[in-house]
Amino acid sequence: MAGQCSDYRDIMKANEVNIRNKRARFDYEITDTYIAGIVLTGTEIKSIRDGKASLVDTYCLVENGEVWVKGMNISEYFYGSYNNHVARRDRKLLLNRKEIQKLQKASEDPGYTIVPLKVFINERGLAKMQIGVGRGKKQYDKRQSIREREDKRAIDRMFKK
Repeated sequence: MAGQCSDYRDIMKANEVNIRNKRARFDYEITDTYIAGIVLTGTEIKSIRDGKASLVDTYCLVENGEVWVKGMNISEYFYGSYNNHVARRDRKLLLNRKEIQKLQKASEDPGYTIVPLKVFINERGLAKMQIGVGRGKKQYDKRQSIREREDKRAIDRMFKK
């Protein structure tokens, strides 16, 4: 069977998972980003691999030296049985102690928050979350972002013709 996906990494590349929080970069000015592991139970990883997760209305908190993601929705696995997971629950994020301390200091500053940016599967097949420390944008900053995006689209259209 030469020439087919014989390696596990080839299979994972063909089945890439990239779940994004589209509102995060629009609503927040991201200053620092971190990659964290997610503690999952049961059939949650299978749902993530199917792309059945959502980062809408999610946020992160530092409690007792641990980072938790709140409001993340991972839909129940279709083929799961009676021991299927709960869709919305608090999930622990795995970070180094120094990174947790930096996040705690940043989140204590007024106007800053910890925002999940995306969920992906790394090359080893583990679920990871990219989180960022962000400061909320004002309304005029959001309008500026929209204007820049529209200008970029117009330039791209001109070069396409």
